[in-house]
Amino acid sequence: MNEAEGPGWHGRGREYLHIKRLGLTGHGPALEAMRAFTAARGANTADEIWLLEHPPIFTLGQAADPAHLLQNPDGIPLARTDRGGQITYHGPGQLVAYLLIDLPRRRLKVREFVHLMEDAMIATLAGYGLAAERKHGAPGVYIGGCKIGALGLRVRNACSYHGLSLNVDIDLTPFSWINPCGYANLKTVRLADFGVADNVEAVGERLLGHLLHLLPPPGEKPDHVLR
Repeated sequence: MNEAEGPGWHGRGREYLHIKRLGLTGHGPALEAMRAFTAARGANTADEIWLLEHPPIFTLGQAADPAHLLQNPDGIPLARTDRGGQITYHGPGQLVAYLLIDLPRRRLKVREFVHLMEDAMIATLAGYGLAAERKHGAPGVYIGGCKIGALGLRVRNACSYHGLSLNVDIDLTPFSWINPCGYANLKTVRLADFGVADNVEAVGERLLGHLLHLLPPPGEKPDHVLR
């Protein structure tokens, strides 16, 4: 994958978290890179956050029902992946943040980590004057009952990969061809619908700031830092 990095190390207790800004990146290469990173990491491997967009693709969670793809007139690729959750759509204009985090190092349980990601999206939207909320039993972030942010995780050896997506100025049409996240008639919205003109990169930097603020500092200093 092509990558633009830096500044990559952040804050008190967070300087061991590496940031990668990957731009438009294929879903397949990103997935394989996340799996390889997670499989190879050790107790002292620095955590990473990747900010990117994907070309158009529908993805199915590991237990998702493909019947939630109702139609596909544009022939958008469909891929089975190993995150939780049902079907979703990714495309240009949607911010994707992959969080490769050693959860015990930061004393995080999975449910706490899910809430942290939702809180980061809610805070990002609040910065644009938008009141968003979570829904009990339906992970993600909603404005007026319409979904604007989604999330899905995989945890392997207590380390997370995959993460969240936030609709910025993505073409929402393909969401009408699926039951988003497995919910029939769930409407999706984007920041552009509320007059927000910032692009994915600008929104990504705001989201990143909230993630860095909310992530607890690691309990143990890694024995090396990449420069």
